[in-house]
Amino acid sequence: MVEHGPVHNSEVYVLSQTPFPNHLHRGGRPSPPSPITPAEDDFCCSPLDKLPLQDFVEPAIAACEEQLAVESRLSGAVHLLNTASTALSCITDLYSSDRIARDGFHRAVDAIVRRQGDHGRNGKLVIIGVGKSGHIAKKLVATFNSLAIQAVFLHPTEALHGDLGQINSRNDTLMLITFSGKTPELLLLLPHLDQSLPLILLTSHTRPETCEIVRQRPDTILLPAPIHEPETKSFGVSAPTTSTTVALSVGDALAMVASHELHPSVSKVFAKNHPGGAIGAALRCSSVSPSPSISSTTSGTTPSSSRTSSSMSISSQPPSPPPARHFLRDLAIPLHEIPCLESQPGHEPLSLTAADLLLAAYASPSGWNQTPHPLPTLPFFI
Repeated sequence: MVEHGPVHNSEVYVLSQTPFPNHLHRGGRPSPPSPITPAEDDFCCSPLDKLPLQDFVEPAIAACEEQLAVESRLSGAVHLLNTASTALSCITDLYSSDRIARDGFHRAVDAIVRRQGDHGRNGKLVIIGVGKSGHIAKKLVATFNSLAIQAVFLHPTEALHGDLGQINSRNDTLMLITFSGKTPELLLLLPHLDQSLPLILLTSHTRPETCEIVRQRPDTILLPAPIHEPETKSFGVSAPTTSTTVALSVGDALAMVASHELHPSVSKVFAKNHPGGAIGAALRCSSVSPSPSISSTTSGTTPSSSRTSSSMSISSQPPSPPPARHFLRDLAIPLHEIPCLESQPGHEPLSLTAADLLLAAYASPSGWNQTPHPLPTLPFFI
């Protein structure tokens, strides 16, 4: 006797007396019938269309790589500029609050100012440095000289081979530039420098006890120029970048402050010492700026033209300012003081234009003018 009815499936099964697996006896259900597989002839025999591979656009990998290279370049540049900006911000805070830095800057300016000019017996500033610090020294020498502060550059090695003669043993001021504070060339030169001359040290050290040059010469004027982090950490290489920027900025500040104390008008001495280039041309234009004044004369016209002719002349002397007026009666212009445009005897009446009246009013001492008869298109007074 059959225990179960036939099961619909994709194939025909012959039922036997073999019982189904135990899980069916436990209440399980057989799997649902499989879908009927369509015959092969039912498929569409038309060939598949080929993909348009010839129109396939390759991804713009090259363009993306180029854009990434550009962004990488700009990112590196912005990083360097931002690092330099941060270093300058830190050095500004240092000279705004640190006692040693402020005292060193004050003493450095005093040492330069006291030995310049006739009162300082025509002393000069001798700036010494080697390597990148030497280039900073040369730039500062140019800045000091343009601001009428006598300065010269001295290479430490050349100084040991005869150039020490550039130093006046009585009136000069010495300035050493070294980031490390222990440059071997400067340490070799240090014993040969006159200890009676004031010595300024532009270095990264902010405390005298950490600097080798200060330890060897305790009376050195310390002018700190530190950076907030090592250049190796900032850029992966110890090439002088942030350190030279900070040293140059502190040196420029020293030059500007000393020049303002030495000269009543720094702009005048700078213009005298810098006549060339675009800066010199701009300074010449700013020093010569005449205000032209225009005078106009009205003459009679011939019958054919019937117009006034105005001749203008430009004077290099600026017009005198009008007197101060504080009351309404001072602002009012009496009618008899306003010139009148009239034709000369024997000539036809004037045929005036607005330009004629404006020129005549501009030349008038009071700035006003009048016509003998009202004009339909112009007010009576201009």
